[in-house]
Amino acid sequence: MRTKYIILTVLSSLSLASCNYLDFDETNGLKTKEDMYKYFGTSKDMLSHVYSYMPQGYAYFATEGIFSEESYSMRDCASDDGEFGAYAANIQNANNGNWSPIKTYDDAWTLYRGIRAANSFLTEIAQVDFSRYEHDGQYQNWMKQLKYFPYEARVLRAHYFFELARRYGDIAMPLEVLTEEKANTIGKTPFAEVINFIVNECNEAANNLPDDYVNEPGAEIGRVTRGFAMAVKSKALLYAASRLHNPSMDTELWKQSAKAALDIMNTGLYSLDGQESANNFASKEVVLMRLNAEATNFERYNFPLRFTYGARTSMIAYGNFPSQNLVDAFETANGYRVTLENTGWVCDDPDFNPQAPYENRDKRFYRTILANGMTFKESTVETFKGGIDDGIVSEGGSPTGYFLRRYIQEGTSFEPGRESANKHYWAIYRYAETLLTYAESMVNAFNDVDYTDETYVYSALWAINEVRKNADMPLLTSMGKEEFLERLYNEWRVEFAFEDHRFWDVRRWKEGGFKSLDRVVITKNSDDSFTYTRNTKSLVWDDKMYFYPIPDSELRKNPNLTQNTDW
Repeated sequence: MRTKYIILTVLSSLSLASCNYLDFDETNGLKTKEDMYKYFGTSKDMLSHVYSYMPQGYAYFATEGIFSEESYSMRDCASDDGEFGAYAANIQNANNGNWSPIKTYDDAWTLYRGIRAANSFLTEIAQVDFSRYEHDGQYQNWMKQLKYFPYEARVLRAHYFFELARRYGDIAMPLEVLTEEKANTIGKTPFAEVINFIVNECNEAANNLPDDYVNEPGAEIGRVTRGFAMAVKSKALLYAASRLHNPSMDTELWKQSAKAALDIMNTGLYSLDGQESANNFASKEVVLMRLNAEATNFERYNFPLRFTYGARTSMIAYGNFPSQNLVDAFETANGYRVTLENTGWVCDDPDFNPQAPYENRDKRFYRTILANGMTFKESTVETFKGGIDDGIVSEGGSPTGYFLRRYIQEGTSFEPGRESANKHYWAIYRYAETLLTYAESMVNAFNDVDYTDETYVYSALWAINEVRKNADMPLLTSMGKEEFLERLYNEWRVEFAFEDHRFWDVRRWKEGGFKSLDRVVITKNSDDSFTYTRNTKSLVWDDKMYFYPIPDSELRKNPNLTQNTDW
């Protein structure tokens, strides 16, 4: 049977700009709402429309065309893990002191369109009657699919609420289709209540959704499953337990988070994958991916310039570049820390060669970063001063001394006569997150890395070591809580580099913000040796930035939306 995909693109027949995202009309006048729900196919289109709002780390994987600079940025470049090449893009506001209710970044208010679409869908799908088609050969298959539709929509809505809540904390939480008048008067729901709602919605959905759709009509992939419902719940409880929202570090909240992660583990549905899981929808590690159509934009702006064969003009700098901070987070293959200091590379690994600092590192390093001396498209990358890939950003160089490898489809080609595009699948949630969530929750719940009992049968140490073992990294031994948390935070960083975690993790840990971003300058000496120099760029942080500012445009529409503290 040929596998079918849900490609999450906005349905053109359903798109409509609106002056207020809480007042989005799902039709554009070409078809009425009644028309859309007359037929199974168009009813399913309305559910696909709800899916189309699923956020991902690179906005235009699937879209060709000209967009604003920030449309090409990855949120890791609003952290100390990376730098975005377009210096005038809105993403820079997150780090340069210009972030404000007027100069926003990623305010994600469009998610309210997705929520309204879900609310409308849930209302209408409860009333559909396809019994007049009961003699149609597809009727039974339609009914099998139809029973899952409301639960898929409810999980998507819960996920969108979570995405808003981790940005703003307390949020407006409409659970029905609102008139414009009501939309402009709705107030905030406290964060804890939002989380409770998400948990309850996901619990019910998990009891009514399949493990997968392999044996369902169409055998589609990319749809919400029982596992993803459990994942949204787990993620919500992790954030609720984290210090930002749990300043007293109440251990009961951490136990709830640990149990939610454990429940996913106990399904037996997922396992870690030693191979690259990005762009691999068949991986047993993948709980849900956003499936995008073939495109070249990501490679066009993130390849080293010479590999674009003129497809990218030299003046368009929409690339995402890993930082030296991130490079330093990757241990050697033997498990030793490596740091580039002012005096050069520092590492206690006897096998470490400071003239070849990128060799024999954690294999996740090679999935994430292109560094000087590495091979790409059968060519050696040269980021040293005067090298073929060196230069200012507008001329194709990297501001950090590194290029991005994560999510790059190396097979994408711009070579004349050999052009090719590739699909890009963005991991919304994968199983490694469950294990690191469990490790973090257990050590905070019980203050012991080795703790187990009849309920929590795995230790925090075991969970982190499962992730390290999958990366072929040396296992950690028993240690104190604080040292363990330091190692765990680094594990989050390297395991999910450029998967939209670092920006959020530092906030939920309430570890302070990003104060500096470091780069490398590589000089090739006359004897062909290299000198590596660290170069530091200051970033701006203020504690108000733990939460996003509510856009001024929304505050002016709705007097019951109060601004977040200090904004």
